[in-house]
Amino acid sequence: MPPTLNIYTRKLRWKFLLFIAAISIGVSSLLYTNNLVRKLAVEERKRAELLFEAQRKIINAEMTDPNLDFYGKVIENNETVPVIVLDSLDNISFMRNIDPAKMKNPRYLKKKLEQMKEASDPIIVNVTPKERQFLYYSKSTILTKLTVYPFVQLGIILLFILVAYFAFSSSRNAEQNQVWVGLSKETAHQLGTPISSLLAWLEMMKLKSSDPDLLIELEKDVKRLEKITERFSKIGSRPILKKDNLITVISSAVNYLKTRSSGSVKFNVHLTSEELLVPINASLFEWVIENICKNAIDATNGKGEVDIFISDHNQVVYVDVSDTGKGISKGLFKTIFKPGYTTKERGWGLGLSLAKRIVEEYHDGRIFVHQSEIGKGTVIRIVLKKQ
Repeated sequence: MPPTLNIYTRKLRWKFLLFIAAISIGVSSLLYTNNLVRKLAVEERKRAELLFEAQRKIINAEMTDPNLDFYGKVIENNETVPVIVLDSLDNISFMRNIDPAKMKNPRYLKKKLEQMKEASDPIIVNVTPKERQFLYYSKSTILTKLTVYPFVQLGIILLFILVAYFAFSSSRNAEQNQVWVGLSKETAHQLGTPISSLLAWLEMMKLKSSDPDLLIELEKDVKRLEKITERFSKIGSRPILKKDNLITVISSAVNYLKTRSSGSVKFNVHLTSEELLVPINASLFEWVIENICKNAIDATNGKGEVDIFISDHNQVVYVDVSDTGKGISKGLFKTIFKPGYTTKERGWGLGLSLAKRIVEEYHDGRIFVHQSEIGKGTVIRIVLKKQ
């Protein structure tokens, strides 16, 4: 595995592990709280039974019963569990912890009773051999809040993860942008001095009547270095876009690649017209085409075809770069544009990420894998606005 691919894979692994850890914490908290809620629900049912038993004891107790005060305290201390007791004819014989302002409202009591019946089975008590009463109760306010709390907690944890992730991503992107700008400007600055010297030496060689063919090739290379320097200077800041013939720009990039590629790679440019004006930065867009085509050449292992289709679609222009290479699995359609992703032994994984930056951030366009099939090839599409 190439070093850069290994680094990219490790990053993804760490993100996945951190996400799993956060989810595990949230789920563990949810399970623990739910278990606690179940235990509290059992306790509340026991308290409801105790309350009812105390009420029954008071009704049946003699005034001289020494436990009368104790039964009263049992009732008084139960201030959380709402309770309604019905007799055998479904008449309300006792209520506790019901909102005093609504106790005289028949509709409210009926609705409350229906909710209690849906929530749990009644506690049936045989008051006398012929008389039975039915105790219905609902969860206390505290238990209700505890039931909802773990889901709120899990939501807060997930929200925190999302906010932290987006904050981290924004911070990282800002740092990357600063690195891009700083590195680009510094590279352009560093290249400027030796290029100036090369230009001076080239003029001196011309005066001394050196080999013309050698001078022509040397001049081409110096101009190429000038173009590279110009690109780096522009990638460091927002470039100016102007209407340019897209056909000419792409043809120029392809012609350069033809002279630097193996004869086993065939380039085909398919045109619908000789002129297609689009607002672009010619120097940077040539760089995009070169990077995509270089990846296409690598995909064919230096032997195959690279086809470029340019088509006009009213408001937008499509530039499709197709190769006959090894193809890309669907799960990697977006990954290949991430900085640092590469399958080459000595690759940096910056070519396609740089192309994406130039197309989407500087030209307000789109670049994506339009289609790909393992063993047959890939089509990368660029969408540019005409206005």
